[in-house]
Amino acid sequence: MNIIKEAAQQVMKKAVELAPDAWMPGGKSDPLLEHREGYIGMPVSRLDGADKVQGRAPFAAEFPLEGLAYAALVYSTVPKGRIATLDTTAAESAPGVVLVMTHKNAPTMKPMPLFLTAEKAAAGEGLPVFQDDRVHYNGQPVALVLAETQEQADHAKSLIRVTWLTEAAVTSLDAAKARGSAPGAFMGEPLKKEVGDAERALADALYKVDATYTTPRYNHNAIELHAATVAWEGDTLRIHDATQAVAHTAWSMAQVFGLKEEQVHVSSPFVGGGFGGKAMWRHQVLAAAASKLAGRPVRIMLSREGVYRVVGGRTLTEQRVAIGADGDGNFDAIIHTGVVPMAAHNNFPEPFILATKCLYGAASFKLDVETVRMDGLANTFMRAPGEAVGTFALECAVDELAALMERDPVELRITNEPAKDPIEGTPFSSRHIVEAWRMGAERFGWLERQPKPRMRREGEWLVGMGCATATYPYHRMPGGAARITLTKEGRARVEFAAHEMGMGTSTTHAMVAAERLGLPLENVSVAYGDSTLPGVILAGGSQQTASVGHAIIEAQRALVHELLTLAGKESPLHGLKPEQVAAHNSGLCKADEPGRFASYATLLEQAGRDAVSAEGSAPPPLEYMHWSMHSFGAIFCEARVNVVTGEPRVTRLLGAFDCGRVINPKTATSQFRGGMIMGMGMALMEETQFDERNGRIMNPSLAEYHVPVHLDVPEIDIMWTDIPDPHAPVGARGIGEIGITGTSAAVANAIYNACGVRVRDLPITLDKLGGFDDA
Repeated sequence: MNIIKEAAQQVMKKAVELAPDAWMPGGKSDPLLEHREGYIGMPVSRLDGADKVQGRAPFAAEFPLEGLAYAALVYSTVPKGRIATLDTTAAESAPGVVLVMTHKNAPTMKPMPLFLTAEKAAAGEGLPVFQDDRVHYNGQPVALVLAETQEQADHAKSLIRVTWLTEAAVTSLDAAKARGSAPGAFMGEPLKKEVGDAERALADALYKVDATYTTPRYNHNAIELHAATVAWEGDTLRIHDATQAVAHTAWSMAQVFGLKEEQVHVSSPFVGGGFGGKAMWRHQVLAAAASKLAGRPVRIMLSREGVYRVVGGRTLTEQRVAIGADGDGNFDAIIHTGVVPMAAHNNFPEPFILATKCLYGAASFKLDVETVRMDGLANTFMRAPGEAVGTFALECAVDELAALMERDPVELRITNEPAKDPIEGTPFSSRHIVEAWRMGAERFGWLERQPKPRMRREGEWLVGMGCATATYPYHRMPGGAARITLTKEGRARVEFAAHEMGMGTSTTHAMVAAERLGLPLENVSVAYGDSTLPGVILAGGSQQTASVGHAIIEAQRALVHELLTLAGKESPLHGLKPEQVAAHNSGLCKADEPGRFASYATLLEQAGRDAVSAEGSAPPPLEYMHWSMHSFGAIFCEARVNVVTGEPRVTRLLGAFDCGRVINPKTATSQFRGGMIMGMGMALMEETQFDERNGRIMNPSLAEYHVPVHLDVPEIDIMWTDIPDPHAPVGARGIGEIGITGTSAAVANAIYNACGVRVRDLPITLDKLGGFDDA
């Protein structure tokens, strides 16, 4: 570890020498950093933890409103067609029913603006809602019941009778492929790239692997069900929503109902898990429309089944990965191609090649994601879209090549470590994955791994070890903004339109603000989760912390400028410029003369002010023009397989991450572990079972859709390099999604090392391993 720390210090020193003004916004010479209170890097407990465990934190379905009516939905049972008859008579006369809404009486609404097609859109699908009798997928809502209680609404919806005029639908991947494919694009970028002639290089390679890997559909299963509490106040629409994008949702709902954006107020103080699925779907639109018709506030909370019917998830993938190498293990060719299906009314392919673009150096590349169209629910973001499933295929292929060459899988990966971005040729902003591999291997005990399968047995269990690389890009979306209000009591309130989904938003940004302002942490409060606050911020792409953190830095700079303008001739700070002062001990001082100090309380009192406010916006992210920016990790797994039943179990996991500077080790550890648990679930159990005859999800409940529970989860060890990225605000890159990447491959590779069975089709269930006791 001392060697790693020394290497890290040398790397950081060199990085600052190369880019002295990029270490943080304001640069190495920024005096505001020199006297800071040292909160960043401290393990701080969640500031909202007590409110959550004591039930004081309000979630979307917990806002009490007078006259509230409760909603229930009726879903289609055919994949495509029209509504032939829709009998609501019995439901309308059922006890407690306030309203039954269908396409026949719904207000006029525009289609939801589809995310990635409009700058501020939040919707996951672009179809009109209750505007005609068309059915586009199995599970589409076709009727809504409002009643005085949820139980009455649920009963009344069971009384609605619907018949259908069905049309031919494409509900299988084979049928979709038979109709032809089209090139995929993700966030405006084509999902196709070639460098050299990879197919020829593969054919000529001394060692090669060429295999197909498949992953199933996955559905979102956040603990908090999707919900919204909605009320109209004249022409103003107020929504308490479970959303990852308050400002985007406000804009999108305004488009649907023909309102100005400021006429829609969205709040989302707490979200019980998001992972990409807490965007805008049909339920918020339907609740607002029903509230408008009924003239009453409405609460809609999807059932667990309803989440599967209304909210999109991750689509299935069929991936080919081929790698060719020379006798020294250097990659001559990397081929990563395949196909993913999308809905006809959506444009979200699973971009599984993203990780392959940056992980390894090779003489040639062929990367391509093709798309086909099916009649089904729209795909959407799901934790680490692209990288989660793409690293499964790529990292299993690297392991297969290592086995073929009889090379250590860690050393083979290090052998192919690129000096610069292998596709674009740009330098990495900061890349220390080799250090992560070394430190992780040492702690995990990698040298004890048996090189061949079935060489370690403990009773009925075959035991093996596997590894894989994790990666996720550093995203910075525009729209980050924050406001700081400082009072004469020496307290600060920080406000921004960001989100708390369990990752510790308020805690992390209170730490950043306290450090920048030189205040005790208890003197800083944070307000977020409201569309009226500054910023157009999305909690996605592991970029919220960087976006808001940079905005807080800019707001603090603006605040210092304002304070110095208030400093009269009697103040020791009079005449100083912002770049000459430092924040310290609840005040400001001259950076090179700490004795020239004035507290915030004194500055405001002398100016006759109770408070002072300033806003800051994160400038456009220009980093991508000059640097290839990614987080990395080394995932290690110990797994065992029962020789009688074929049952697989994971007994140990370790993640060693290179994510820049870690702001709060306590919440970061939780983030890393949560992602790795999702990756383990991908490997062993998670799967949306889809009936290709009629396009219906068959396991829409947590009784049948399996995710890891406490007894499934082994010891998970977490460590990181903690080497700041000199080109990221606060030196930190995102960590929310990287934990899931690589983990499923590490599990699959460990299972292969244990029993010798290579499973390329997730999940790895015991029927794919089987009993093979040769005793």
